[in-house]
Amino acid sequence: AQSTWGIQIRYELMRMLHRFVRQMSSSVRIYTRTGDRGSSSLFSGERRPKDDIIFEALGDTDELNAHIGAAKEWCASVDVSLVEKLSEIQSRLLDLGSNIATPRATSAESKVARTQFDESHTTVLEEWIDSYDEQLPPLRNFILPSGGHASCALHIARAVCRRAERHVVPLCASEQVEPQVGKYLNRLSDFLFMAARYSAFKEQRAETLYNITKREASVRDVSSTTQST
Repeated sequence: AQSTWGIQIRYELMRMLHRFVRQMSSSVRIYTRTGDRGSSSLFSGERRPKDDIIFEALGDTDELNAHIGAAKEWCASVDVSLVEKLSEIQSRLLDLGSNIATPRATSAESKVARTQFDESHTTVLEEWIDSYDEQLPPLRNFILPSGGHASCALHIARAVCRRAERHVVPLCASEQVEPQVGKYLNRLSDFLFMAARYSAFKEQRAETLYNITKREASVRDVSSTTQST
């Protein structure tokens, strides 16, 4: 009888769970129509035009996260530890986005506290960069994005990261965003560059060197001579 009672309880719990899931799926929608007039809400609750610089920065970090996700798929056959690092970065980018979406001066203190971005995340990137730097051959020339699919995908992510940083810099300058957000993006682009080189190194793929033309070399020589005098 006790066993039958236990089965009945589990059955009722499952029915309640399924009913809850059905209610949630019917009430929560992907679209809300609230942004149809060209504005959207920040985490603070403030509404701004969708072309506001904050949404520019949020769009860039979202695009960056997507590119890192794509690069991660290429890196799966290169190095598992690199994939783990990229997954960690994707999560930190969501934290970073929360900070951007919560202007420091105009948001409630509770929300500002919840969205603080710890500077230790930048320290972690620096440690990863130093580790790769110790394993890679010295860089003596400019390189072009190359070295295999994984490496090229990471170079694309690096370029998008630079754009995200450019949009975050004025937000940091106006104190809408914490300065460590800009520092993280700056260091992240460095990490992605090193990760691209590391991927090419692990796959034993050659990196394409920048090929300077004779005319450019001549101009550079003249310029250097002029500066030395």
